Amino acid sequence: MARRFIAATTIPEAIEAVEKLRKQRLEFSVDRLGEAVLSEKEAREYQERYLQLIEVLNATVAGWAEDERLDRDQAGRIPRLNVSLKLSSLYSQFDPLDPEPTSRAVRQRLRAILSLARKHGAFINVDMEQYAYKDVTLRIFREVLEEPEFRDWSDVGIAIQAYLKDSARDLEELARWVEERGAAVWVRLVKGAYWDYETIIAQQNDWPSPVFETKAQTDANFEKLSEFLIEHHRKLRPAIASHNIRSIAHALAAARERGLAREALEFQVLYGMARPIQRALLQLGQRVRVYTPMGELLPGMAYLVRRLLENTSNESFLRAGFLEHVPEEMLLMNPVELIKPVKQKKQADEFRNEPLADFSREAARQAMSDTLAVVAKHLGESHPLVINGQRVQTEGIIESRNPSHRDQVVGRVARATQDHALRAIEAAKIAFVSWRRISADDRAALLFRAAQIMRRRRFELAAWEVHETAKQWREADADVAEAIDYCSYYGRQMLRLARPIRSDVPGEDNEYLYIPRGVTVTIAPWNFPLAILCGMTVAAVVTGNTVVMKPAEQSPVIGAKLMEMLEEAGLPPGVVNYLPGIGDQIGPVLVNHPDVATIAFTGSRAVGLEIQRQASNTPRDQQHVKRVITEMGGKNAIIIDEDADLDEAVHGVVASAFGYAGQKCSACSRAIVLDSVYDTFVNRLIEATGSLKIGPAEDPGAFVGPVIDEEARQRVLHFIEIGKTEARLAYAGDVSRLAQEGWYVAPHVFVDVPETATIAQEEIFGPVLSVMRCANLDEALRIANGTPYALTGGIYSRSPANIERIRSEFIVGNLYINRKITGALVERQPFGGFKLSGVGSKAGGPDYLQQFMQPRTITENTLRRGFAPSADAGVEGAGQ
Repeated sequence: MARRFIAATTIPEAIEAVEKLRKQRLEFSVDRLGEAVLSEKEAREYQERYLQLIEVLNATVAGWAEDERLDRDQAGRIPRLNVSLKLSSLYSQFDPLDPEPTSRAVRQRLRAILSLARKHGAFINVDMEQYAYKDVTLRIFREVLEEPEFRDWSDVGIAIQAYLKDSARDLEELARWVEERGAAVWVRLVKGAYWDYETIIAQQNDWPSPVFETKAQTDANFEKLSEFLIEHHRKLRPAIASHNIRSIAHALAAARERGLAREALEFQVLYGMARPIQRALLQLGQRVRVYTPMGELLPGMAYLVRRLLENTSNESFLRAGFLEHVPEEMLLMNPVELIKPVKQKKQADEFRNEPLADFSREAARQAMSDTLAVVAKHLGESHPLVINGQRVQTEGIIESRNPSHRDQVVGRVARATQDHALRAIEAAKIAFVSWRRISADDRAALLFRAAQIMRRRRFELAAWEVHETAKQWREADADVAEAIDYCSYYGRQMLRLARPIRSDVPGEDNEYLYIPRGVTVTIAPWNFPLAILCGMTVAAVVTGNTVVMKPAEQSPVIGAKLMEMLEEAGLPPGVVNYLPGIGDQIGPVLVNHPDVATIAFTGSRAVGLEIQRQASNTPRDQQHVKRVITEMGGKNAIIIDEDADLDEAVHGVVASAFGYAGQKCSACSRAIVLDSVYDTFVNRLIEATGSLKIGPAEDPGAFVGPVIDEEARQRVLHFIEIGKTEARLAYAGDVSRLAQEGWYVAPHVFVDVPETATIAQEEIFGPVLSVMRCANLDEALRIANGTPYALTGGIYSRSPANIERIRSEFIVGNLYINRKITGALVERQPFGGFKLSGVGSKAGGPDYLQQFMQPRTITENTLRRGFAPSADAGVEGAGQ
């Protein structure tokens, strides 16, 4: 089946395919399919394959006999050699978040292809990919063609997708640009092949859908854009790419109406499809070009699947006309008449995840860039404690520093003493008396107001995270969105839990309800400085508890910002007390105090277990058993099955292992790879890791930033030295250029790591990955489960049987299948593990708030009221 739609796997086969098309009086555009580009080595290979393709095919087409109809149009000569390519394959770090460096890197490789094509009189067409890449693709297309070497060259084109709502604007901008440039370009007008993908991505992120919701809308837009191209055919030369007879006929009629020469219009079809349409167009004397993919069949399957989905969907023209035999008058109906209003779903007061910022949009990038500059002006300011609503200055301070630029002071924060800790606990104890009586509705309303404030200050908060904890743009934005989610979700969950559960029977009322536990201490980590601190704190607050809030020593400024927002939302004095300090100094007071009822902790295993031990002591004046809610990290593994899609697997492991420099409790620190794909996986993994950019967090192109501080750097370096004695170091990045600026550790990849090695068992919390070879899935599972942790894990596999087995036997709190193992979302993927990863609670889940409350049952005998059962109770005349 793949061979029907993919013309060739080698250049000799491609030559045979295009010569066959020539004999049928069809033009062609060759497109190389292949694996996703994950490294600079692969990007260079992609470029080389295109240069080779142009050289070899040119030698073939140059020898063809002249055919006036195929080789010339009203403007002159038509290039015989026509090649299509995707710009994202020319640069492994292609990212719309960082458009200028992306354009620069792509143009460097694209330039050689264009130069060779122009030398041989060949044509180059730039394909369009997913919507996120559209604007940067158009930018690169324009920028390279404005260079002196190519400014007057017209044998070049670009695809425009009619299913995009902003495609009309893009065409208008292209027309204006061509006017300024002075030389025409071609436009391949297509419907678009990523409709399902774009719709799903928009729904997942709660972004506005970039595509039209119905096929009729897309068809109508296609006709509108066809008319625009025909009207501007001297600037934007039209290539109508469709299998829809109505769309083709409309373009023919529009061209005829405007008096265009027959040669001015080109029609394009897909290889292996729509042969009756090809024959009909040839009989009409039209030029027809066949989009001709070549490449390996397995990597090309993604292309094949898109073609099949696109052309056999329930609404496709081919399906309707050739399979379902829809009458011609219906097939050829004006699509405008078929457009029906899209019914909007009623929006109930239900939880929705806060949409992440779409940094492929210029507005989001500009907002983040501007806000970073604004926040930079406030670095170094002082932040006091907040106890019982009062600002408290202290003699000692915590000097928070920027990990990317360690000499830069982000803020000077008051450092609490043990006496301050006692005062904060007392304030929380007093405030609890009244706060517990505040209705659940009012407590939830406070969280909703806090969420709204965070939305307003979103980019500001993300900017503080970039400066204080070196989170990259997307990481920082996601952390703020998660904090908003916690407020929105826990508020709604409290409204649900506040409704008592009744189990009444005749003569007896039974009520099950929850009450708050009391003073809660929240001790947060620095790696999710707003989300986790906020989540634990608002969970305690909304359930009626009061809080002593201790942020991490490395991120106290962000903690101060959270305190500001809670107060702005209307939090009464003493309900939350902001207590930054050194853990060793104030931690024992907070943990051991008899008035503390609950401790919520996220951090290291050693500290978490010590908190558990201390909290288990019950002094004489303590009248409750303390509850400790702990999340203590993991040693997380991703299994790579022998039939895994290695494009996805390598990308997912790299993202999970080295995103935020591996400083996530969910990060992948072990890749367990089946023997049959081990060598291929390792080679691609190393190349992909070596292509990552390391740099300061404010640089949007930097994928790997620094670790949080010098202590963390030394700890990670210590494990790297241990790893060198236990396994083979296959890759070590270079951070010598950055070493004097910040606390940088480059990604390191160890291979052939024994399952008992220290680096395979201990949580390192840095950019260090252990790759382990296994013979089969049995061994992979044994290794994956063979640590004291059980937080996250994942598998890449195409086998339904193996996936089902992983579901059952890979014992972790959060299991991810065929995706990265970081990036859990509130409600969708409640987060938390067990064994020595935690107590099994799930932050962002439906039962998390219950950790902060205790249940009561109240039973009342109602017979003494003179109770009279109803007649249907089976007792007549009772109580008369």
